[in-house]
Amino acid sequence: EGLSKSVFAMGAYLAETDLDPQLLALVKVRASVVNGCGFCLDMHWKEARKRGHSPRVLALVASWRDAPVFGARERAALAWTEALTRVAETGAPAADYEAIAARFAPQEQVALTLAITAINSWNRIAIGFATPHPAAGEAHAA
Repeated sequence: EGLSKSVFAMGAYLAETDLDPQLLALVKVRASVVNGCGFCLDMHWKEARKRGHSPRVLALVASWRDAPVFGARERAALAWTEALTRVAETGAPAADYEAIAARFAPQEQVALTLAITAINSWNRIAIGFATPHPAAGEAHAA
């Protein structure tokens, strides 16, 4: 209970920031793709759709570097998401930090970093505790 309470507290804080909810939805989708968290990906894909993202844009999150549908601010946030999600491999490159520093105010940089931390925490909780995918019980036609 204490674990989820602290992660929920991060989410409550983020809801009070000025970060664009559409941008936050993209960050959650990208981190969940990188981490391979089907449970969180399903949840945040639906959230992103409610926030106005098209299925096409959401499909392109997987290859965002090659997709012209993302603006400079989104690209900076997605790069920072990848850098921090894979921090053991990337070391959080200075170029990725410089990209967010150029496009986000200092308080937004903190909120964005906290959002990435939160979704990575949820991904690890869902994967670690083998949370069943929401579609696990659905029948699929061959």
